[in-house]
Amino acid sequence: MRPIWKGSISFGLVYIPVAVYPATREEKISFRQLRSSDLSPIRYKKVAEADSKEVPADQIVKGFEYERGRYVVMKDEDFEKVRIESTHSIDITDFVELDQVDPKFFYKPYFLEPQKGGEKAYAVLHKSLSGIGKIGIAKVVISNREHLAAVKPDGLFLILELMHFASEILSAEVLKNGSTTAVTDKELKMAQALIDSMTVGWQPEKYRDEYRTALMEIIEQKAQHREIAVKAPPPPAATNVVDLVKVLQKSLNRTQSGRQKRGSARSGTRSTAALVKQKRRVGALG
Repeated sequence: MRPIWKGSISFGLVYIPVAVYPATREEKISFRQLRSSDLSPIRYKKVAEADSKEVPADQIVKGFEYERGRYVVMKDEDFEKVRIESTHSIDITDFVELDQVDPKFFYKPYFLEPQKGGEKAYAVLHKSLSGIGKIGIAKVVISNREHLAAVKPDGLFLILELMHFASEILSAEVLKNGSTTAVTDKELKMAQALIDSMTVGWQPEKYRDEYRTALMEIIEQKAQHREIAVKAPPPPAATNVVDLVKVLQKSLNRTQSGRQKRGSARSGTRSTAALVKQKRRVGALG
């Protein structure tokens, strides 16, 4: 994997050369627009609004609309004149408690790998942050854009997680409804019991993009000119819940029943395996 950025982490007088690698990938199915008659791909032409004529690439400039219909044209040299303190350094300015940061601020993680000469300082920063619940808040420039970011430990490595600036976080005040509706003690206890019965250890590989999988199956069937079986849609869920406690109790019963069946299946598997082992031992003795 090739790094997307190389530079350094700095805090105080500490300087750590690092490389930045993607920590996630987006599994997205892409489609092309085609002409239905012969499946010819459709291209997009860049045309001017004034006369609908196509504009060659060498005649296209970047403009900022500072008033309606009035633009300031920006050239490459104008962007080069933009100077901020560092474009090749992850400058940690503060350390804060992780639980003080609203999760909405975080949006994209990257791996940080120490480069030659930075291994010792990298290890010191990693071990210093591990287990204390604090993260480094930094500024970093990636792809000609300045980002707010967090430096935090993750397993054996540090990660750089890009963050939104405060001005980018929208307020929930525009929403009409929230959690202000009154609930009874019985409803609350039943809901908490249901949550407890559904609580499991975190296993991220357990969760898959079912829509993407189903869509790829249909694409493969169509590519092989096979008939696609149409599945009946599930019945719509009721939205006018009258007796919430009754619904919670029914959900709780179903969850507990499912766990008992899974437990019995595992027990049956173990019993069968034990029986096979026992027969093998008897055979060996005979």
